[in-house]
Order: sequence, then C-alpha cells, then structure tokens
Amino acid sequence: MKKKLIKIIKEASKILVEGYYNEKEVRFKAKKDLVTKYDVAVEEFLKEKLKKEFSDFNIIAEESDNSNLKFDNSIIIDPIDGTTNFVNKVPHTAISVGVYKNKKPYMGVVYNPILDELYYAKVNKGAYLNKKKIEVSKEKNFQKALISTGFPYSCGTCSDDLNAVIKQMKNILPNCQDIRRLGSASLDLCYVAKGTYEGYYEMNLKAWDVSAGIIILSEAGGKVTNEKGKKYKLFNDKYIVATNSKIHKKLLSHL
Repeated sequence: MKKKLIKIIKEASKILVEGYYNEKEVRFKAKKDLVTKYDVAVEEFLKEKLKKEFSDFNIIAEESDNSNLKFDNSIIIDPIDGTTNFVNKVPHTAISVGVYKNKKPYMGVVYNPILDELYYAKVNKGAYLNKKKIEVSKEKNFQKALISTGFPYSCGTCSDDLNAVIKQMKNILPNCQDIRRLGSASLDLCYVAKGTYEGYYEMNLKAWDVSAGIIILSEAGGKVTNEKGKKYKLFNDKYIVATNSKIHKKLLSHL
C-alpha cells in the first residue's frame, strides 16, 4: 500500500506545483478560508485513483460532501494544506493523506512538492523524511523550546477564539525560545516529528488537517493530546497539542 499511495500522491502533486507557479482565482468558503480550483483538482485526482486502488476504504476529503460517510476504514485527504500559503507562493504547503483502519491510525503521508519533502509513517514502523528516519527533539527545557501554532479562521469573526489565541500567546511566548506560525498544520506536525519544533498547538482544526501528521509524529516518538492532556480524537476535539513528549506537560500548563 505504501508505494502505491506515495506514487498517487506524487502524481497529484504535479497539479499543486502547476497551480503554485500560476495565477489563481480564489473564492472564500468563509471570511479567511480560501479555496482554489487546484484544491478541487488535486482532491478529485486523489479520490479517483484511491478509489480504484483501495476500494475497501471510504474517502473523507476537505472539499467534498462527507455527510453520508462514516469514519471507520477511511482515507482522509487534505488536497492542499496551507491554501493561503499556496495562493501567496509561500512554500509551506502540502498534500496530506491519513489512512485509518477501524478508526485506528495505520499510515500517514505528507508531501510538500515545492520543497520536495516527503514525510511518511506506518504504525510501528517509524517515521521518515525522504527515506531517512526522523525522531523528535530531545530538548526538555521549555525555555529552550521552539513552539509552533496556527491562528484559526474563526479569529476573524469570533472574539472568544481571538481572545483565547492572544491569551495563550502571552502565556507561552515569554516562557519558550520563540513561536512560529507558518500556516500548515500537517507540516507543523511533521516539523515536530523531525525535531525542528519541540511543540505545536492549535484550535479548530479539521480531521484532514492532522490525520496524517499525528501518525507521523507518533511514530517519531512524539505525543499528541487535546488541551486537557487526554488522547486526541479526530472529528471531536477543539484543540490539538503535539510535542516531543518531554515538554508536553509544560506546554499544557501554559494553555
């Protein structure tokens, strides 16, 4: 399954790359939530190919109507994670595909074709970046930790979410090395997996934003929970907190 899945994702990435370097028509799903014809084209390509190769799985995808689909044996797709980056030619954008069997993690692939970074993991087989095994940072000191986050689309319309983001920033920033905000949850999780960041947190993400990244991070030795320190549940939890495991309690305490 691994080779076929990666092959399909790399084929789909040609559409992303074409769009990245061309002019794009943008429409808004919400005040800050963008979508382009390339998001739809990548998704349709992936769905068509994956249905043929992996007929035992249903496909849950960002730009599709998923209302009649049950999360069980599922392939969860974000065709372009980091669409705002994609539109503005910021090279922090990726295709994210998470595979779940009986609602349990099985395999994750995150591919940034602009930087040619292919992150991959299969449960109990480790995590890899371009065929090289990756592991989380060994840093235990929160003051030395580089933390990543994201700002939810709801910040433009929901004052409670905006206030929460600012409050958390004020709690965390003085106590860590610094905070980064690069705009792609799947890649942020992979950056924790390869040891670039010690931790990452964000609110209001969708399952397709994180389905692959949490598998990759877990296989790299990381830890993923909700803001209460409980096991993170796709489709349910408002917050995701992901770390190298060593600074996890400290990050939770600042949230």
